Amino acid sequence: MKWQEVRELFPNQFVLVSILDYHEEDEKKIIDEVAPIRSIPDENANKEFFKVEPGNIVYHTSNENCIVHIRKDPLMRVRRI
Repeated sequence: MKWQEVRELFPNQFVLVSILDYHEEDEKKIIDEVAPIRSIPDENANKEFFKVEPGNIVYHTSNENCIVHIRKDPLMRVRRI
């Protein structure tokens, strides 16, 4: 499912989605295809964000595009999506 479709199904809310396809540009992962798992209440979004499984992401549908910024800081531990 395209991100725009998710935005229409879950307007103005946080959603947990599984990333099916993406491409990289510069230091960004541009998410092309997702599978929505469930909506997340605003008060639980922060907790869900930090316990998300690899390959999934919590994102707010007010964002026109689903983009993950890649950090290449050697002092930070980063899980690949």
